[in-house]
Amino acid sequence: QVQLVETGGGLVQAGGSLRLSCAASGRTFSTYAMGWFRQTPGQEREFVAGINSHGGTTYYTDSVKGRFTISRDNAKNTVFLQMNTLKPEDTGVYYCAASKIRTVVIGRYEYDYWGQGTQVTVSS
Repeated sequence: QVQLVETGGGLVQAGGSLRLSCAASGRTFSTYAMGWFRQTPGQEREFVAGINSHGGTTYYTDSVKGRFTISRDNAKNTVFLQMNTLKPEDTGVYYCAASKIRTVVIGRYEYDYWGQGTQVTVSS
């Protein structure tokens, strides 16, 4: 069982930056691929970024490429999402997720554990 807790959300103006963190419990964090998703009211939860278990491979949805960076610190059981040049359309609840599949995972149904989410609001 893995428990995930996201922090770092908030209100920011367009063009600003935020750094999300996701702390995981358990001793097997380094065996999980990790991902960040976001969701807005009435919309499905969408993939934002993913990283493999060792941190050597990452993948991003097109709308955030060049602006967001996912990284992980396996020694601290934490995954990060650095978000720069934020846009109003980045607004949503951001969820951290863990997958038992070690490679980068894009599909949300491939993830086994989810955090409670953290709100990110980007004002124009």
